[in-house]
Amino acid sequence: MPNTLAAKSCTPCRGGIPPLTIGEAERYLAQSPGWDLLDDGRKIQRTYRFKNFREALTFVQRAGELAEAEGHHPDILFGWGYATVSLQTKKIKGLHENDFIMAAKLDGLSSP
Repeated sequence: MPNTLAAKSCTPCRGGIPPLTIGEAERYLAQSPGWDLLDDGRKIQRTYRFKNFREALTFVQRAGELAEAEGHHPDILFGWGYATVSLQTKKIKGLHENDFIMAAKLDGLSSP
């Protein structure tokens, strides 16, 4: 089944809208395997595993390019064999559909 979130594009969020409720976030999370809901439903996070530092670095570079193209920027921590990505829409201090769109697109980058 194709991931419909990955087919979407992030839309600019100017603030002034409420973040997703925990229930709404959980429904999106069901379409985002491997991601965890954190901070009382205000953030999602996933750790990707790689064979070495070079693969992790390559993923981070590609994630940065994707973030610039989508206009939606994750927090990324990486090191030898891993990259941990956190997503939250900072303007609304919580989750928005854009976070789950980015999650789906990032999952596509991690696939061979």
